[in-house]
Amino acid sequence: MSPLRVAIVDDEELARAVVREHLAGHPDVEVVAECANGLEAIEAVAAQAPDLLFLDVQMPRLTGFETLELLDPRPAVVFVTAYDRHAVKAFEVNAVDYLLKPFSKERFDAALAKARTLVGPGAARPDPSALAAAARPEGVPLERIAVREGTRVSLLPVESVDWVKAEDDYVLIRSGGRSHLKHQTLADLAARLPGGRFVRVHRSWVVNVSRLAALEEGRIAVMADGERVPVSRAGAARLRERVPKG
Repeated sequence: MSPLRVAIVDDEELARAVVREHLAGHPDVEVVAECANGLEAIEAVAAQAPDLLFLDVQMPRLTGFETLELLDPRPAVVFVTAYDRHAVKAFEVNAVDYLLKPFSKERFDAALAKARTLVGPGAARPDPSALAAAARPEGVPLERIAVREGTRVSLLPVESVDWVKAEDDYVLIRSGGRSHLKHQTLADLAARLPGGRFVRVHRSWVVNVSRLAALEEGRIAVMADGERVPVSRAGAARLRERVPKG
């Protein structure tokens, strides 16, 4: 049998060492990468294609959920964290298991055994919508949008976003004069953007009202970057509620 290929992602070196030590007793496991943050993990997964991640939740720059959202391909994941408040979200995104620090070797071995039964071509993997939901506190609008191009990751402050357009199961996000493609539906992203700033003006478009230059005949929104956005009847009504008169 091929060895189980594992990557360890945690910003604390001691925490990585604990996982590495527990894995050392399993000769059928190969540690193919150790990463101190989500950015390193994205590069390592692209290069090494591990079967399984042991992934911390609370890390600088990118959280564990944000990291997993940007991975392609997405390995199976065991979350490893000192905080129990993330457990429900972890299982909502089909995590194999959730190890709460500090954990015993017996508890670790049980998670690894479970992972062995679930890793493979038919295994469930987190979907983008579930991960996007898990990446932010419940009821709190997004403050940033994480996007990936190759191994490069950009964190877009929502206030910098001009508009968002649906592209099948992706969204095209215009921000700072650049366009970014993200694997997420428009409906899902629109539900997480601050309602006071963003308006869904058409089934395929969401606009930042602060970037609106003009509304032509009520059916075309001219954005500050020159983009001309179609506006539905309902979208025009929503825009008029948000845009000051005069």
